[in-house]
Amino acid sequence: MSTNFINGEANTDQESLITPLLSSQRSLVNSASQVAIVGANVCPIESLDYEIAENDFFKQDWRSRGKMQIFQYVLVKWLLCFLIGLIVSLIGFFNNLAVENIAGMKFVVTSNMMLGMRFGMAFLVFSVSNLILTLFASIITAFIAPAAAGSGIPEVKAYLNGVDAPGIFSLRTLVIKIIGSITAVSSSLLVGKAGPMVHTGACVAALLGQGGSKRFKLTWRWLRFFKNDRDRRDLVTCGSAAGIAAAFRAPVGGVLFALEEMASWWRSALLWRSFFTTAVVAIVLRALIDFCLSGKCGLFGKGGLIMFDVYSASVTYHLIDVLPVLTLGAIGGILGSLYNFLLDKVLRIYNLINEKGVAYKILLACAISIFTSCLLFGLPWLASCQPCPSDASEACPTIGRSGNFKKFQCPPGQYNDLASLIFNTNDDSVRNLFSKNTNFEFQYSSILIFFVTCFFLSIISFGIVAPAGLFIPVIVTGASYGRFVGMLVGSHSNLDHGLYAVLGAASFLGGSMRMTVSLCVIILELTNNLLLLPLIMLVLLVSKTVADAFNSNIYDLIMYAKGFPYLETHTEPYMRQLTVGDVVRGPLQVFQGIEKVGNIVHVLSTTRHNGFPVIDEPPLSESPVLYGQILRAHVIELLKKKAFVPTPVPTGTDALNLFSAGDFSKRGSGNGDKIEDLQFTEEEMEMFIDLHPFTNASPYTVVETMSLAKALILFREVGLRHLMVTPKISGRSPVVGILTRHDFMPGHILGLHPVLTRSRWKRLRIRAPRLFKLF
Repeated sequence: MSTNFINGEANTDQESLITPLLSSQRSLVNSASQVAIVGANVCPIESLDYEIAENDFFKQDWRSRGKMQIFQYVLVKWLLCFLIGLIVSLIGFFNNLAVENIAGMKFVVTSNMMLGMRFGMAFLVFSVSNLILTLFASIITAFIAPAAAGSGIPEVKAYLNGVDAPGIFSLRTLVIKIIGSITAVSSSLLVGKAGPMVHTGACVAALLGQGGSKRFKLTWRWLRFFKNDRDRRDLVTCGSAAGIAAAFRAPVGGVLFALEEMASWWRSALLWRSFFTTAVVAIVLRALIDFCLSGKCGLFGKGGLIMFDVYSASVTYHLIDVLPVLTLGAIGGILGSLYNFLLDKVLRIYNLINEKGVAYKILLACAISIFTSCLLFGLPWLASCQPCPSDASEACPTIGRSGNFKKFQCPPGQYNDLASLIFNTNDDSVRNLFSKNTNFEFQYSSILIFFVTCFFLSIISFGIVAPAGLFIPVIVTGASYGRFVGMLVGSHSNLDHGLYAVLGAASFLGGSMRMTVSLCVIILELTNNLLLLPLIMLVLLVSKTVADAFNSNIYDLIMYAKGFPYLETHTEPYMRQLTVGDVVRGPLQVFQGIEKVGNIVHVLSTTRHNGFPVIDEPPLSESPVLYGQILRAHVIELLKKKAFVPTPVPTGTDALNLFSAGDFSKRGSGNGDKIEDLQFTEEEMEMFIDLHPFTNASPYTVVETMSLAKALILFREVGLRHLMVTPKISGRSPVVGILTRHDFMPGHILGLHPVLTRSRWKRLRIRAPRLFKLF
């Protein structure tokens, strides 16, 4: 292979990990006005304030709290966890019930027409109903809540890392996420509802944490205890855990998913609360499942609550079975990395189409729906009819309901095995693939056609403007090739083909999503058998190890492509060569401890910065010193209340009496006051504000000679929004600049120091030469 190819194409593929779709709209100079693709629209994004601003007002507020208020604070936090679990479980049950009934009615009507040999009309009803459902989901998403598009997991993961985007947790997004997910999944698109459930759980948690939605006049004062991003971050983490628990009825798996994949900060208290939340979900779903088993829940299946209870019997395996399991894991790693690569490329192509306008987004969704309907209805005609087995455990052929033996176009006494998989809901397709004692019910050609169809349909269906998840499509795709491997191994293995399907799903999940512990537990809770633990652990470890040699996990790729400034746990090697002084950029805007109102208004009007150093100069101090840092939202609150003094003298604690703790509490996303909404007279513009009581007098600071790698570790571990940079030598300005998360982004750093780019890829080629030979 030529050197030019390695230097050219390989570099391009690797740079795609750090090149967002909006690279042309992002400035290399540090600015607060950054953008990212949130859902389906381009939106401005900001960082969250996970650091507590320890100013005089905060200290006085905490000192004034009694034991009863502290007890109430703790009690409400646990109460909110209970409410999150209860609400998310009810939403999950409603979602599954609605999908099974809508999709079930569609399949019943279509099957009845096919029984009457009206194949053309059956296809028309099937395709038109799918088109209407997809059109409805895309229209309400595009026009009402674009932030509801996609799975929502990258947005929630970025939020828990400290990135705030407008509208991702609004009541409007929540409603459209629920309705859009139901209609999109019911339209036979190869999309899942697990990812949207994670976003739904996070929305419920965020709305409860901020006391409801003020915009729709749905607020509860007794819930408005959590006045900072740190408390709301914990609730959103619990909500994301509840979402997975409700989607798969996997409470422990939900907790581990939030720990392994979603949360950037974790502690034991959060573990307890998230576990309590998912326990509530499990209990509520158990009660609802008992209700559904009576047959009162739907036309199709048993209410749609996913529970692949297929291996309650003992599973026996021997040493000879390890080799095919290892092979299955390696295949899962290769296919998973290929899946991620293709999905990343398709999303970039879709972005070019979506940039043309809303009409193109909707037309793309409709085109995907029509193409999917043609495949789902047409491909079963390629499969030959099979005679019904004499020892079938259920009615054969299956007509108008879920089952392994779909009649489709076959004569009486025969079934179409490909239709049993492809002309079905995703949940029932998984059940059929996972089913035990069905080693001879599927043909090689049918399984292979189904795998190829699922692989590519799930890739092209994910990027449309509608709520869409990846979990179930990945499980279906992995289960199909897992069963195919089991059929190839045949009698040389003691394992059932259904068990190979379970292991195939695990390997593809590990190869695509790169999780191990949480996926292992989720699959165990899905299949309800602990005896599968060693095999699932083995296949997940192998698939993740193989896939990590090629690219990142799917959610990280999507997050980078959308342009979210996500801070990784590790530092790049070139960061050791740079100091914070090499990347911090100005111009730096500072406030005096006692500042003129006119100067404050001018700075706020001409910049978008969210944090400002506060400096004391003579006569307030002997020499210029850094007093602390004040947030933009707090300065606007001071201007709003007009806490002005006619002369530049300290006001002390008297100014604190003008405010309550709620005045400085964190507002909902995008609901803060703006400087443009405030009006001042000429006399007021000449007055002063004493910023000292409201300034965080103990901000985190680093010296300008500290390595960028150490600064990143501090910034991420503490959860900072701003990091002050002070000079090494006294006598200069007391503050050199402010680091934000955008200063740590590879695109920003390599843009300022392009000479690092060549050495970066050179080291990468030396460390992993095999990686580049594979491209």
